[in-house]
Amino acid sequence: MKRILVTGATGFIGRHTLPILLASGYEVHAISFNGEQPQMGPLRWHRADLLDPVAAANLIAAVAPSHLLHFAWYAVPGKYQSSEENFRWCQAGIELLLAFARSGGERAVFAGTCFEYDLRRGYCSEELTPCAPATRYGQCKLALAQLVTRCPPDGLSTAWGRVFYLYGPHEPPSRLVPSVILSLLRGERARCTHGRQVRDFLHVEDVASAFVALLESDARGVVNIASGEPITVRSIVERAAALLDATGRIDFGAIEAAPNDPLAVLATTGRIRGETGWSPCWSLDDGLAATIDWWRAQSPRR
Repeated sequence: MKRILVTGATGFIGRHTLPILLASGYEVHAISFNGEQPQMGPLRWHRADLLDPVAAANLIAAVAPSHLLHFAWYAVPGKYQSSEENFRWCQAGIELLLAFARSGGERAVFAGTCFEYDLRRGYCSEELTPCAPATRYGQCKLALAQLVTRCPPDGLSTAWGRVFYLYGPHEPPSRLVPSVILSLLRGERARCTHGRQVRDFLHVEDVASAFVALLESDARGVVNIASGEPITVRSIVERAAALLDATGRIDFGAIEAAPNDPLAVLATTGRIRGETGWSPCWSLDDGLAATIDWWRAQSPRR
């Protein structure tokens, strides 16, 4: 049986990989740092501080996983892009990779970000688009990506899933889709930017299934995790509002867009689709409807 260790297993993406991995026949070991341990079948939970290289190495030696999915990172909304914590997590990723290789690991997939690219180009291709991160977050992710994919420890198969924009259950409530949904569920007006930005959105369960498909493939190097279908922010907000029968309660332009906010961020998806056989399961409307239902259950309107 394949034995996998999942870091960031209670995070936005990581938690959604767990049922997929269990259904795929893995012996799943998951790391929880904050004490949260969702129960979902024969899952083995471990508590560890991955910023402590000794604790991380001891855990990996004890588990001896054949596979590794690494999602853990500093991700506090509004702070993660510029935080110096990114340097610590970059170093932790290096130590984790080395410990995994020493324990006899075979295949490791790490989570990256579209913010590694030069987003001024708009179109993000693994082979063609240069990388020029504008933030500490992007720079540290890119530094780790280069080590993981270009010079991994001998005998280790590695890949780097570069995530674009996503939405779905358990997303931090201050982000675009949940902030709009929650405002409308409370009967308030939803305040947004102008909404002309073009983005690539993917439901988090599809992101999770893409990571598992990448893990089980022979693909190496950087692979975009995205839908490949551009949509404006305005359109996704309007579709969410329509599902809530609240199309008249959106205030576009009420929030200033970030000064360097790129007008378009689009992804090629040839590698993830062609080399793994993966394709999304959620349509945008179905994904938004399910996300609305989840938020309604968490925060019922009074």
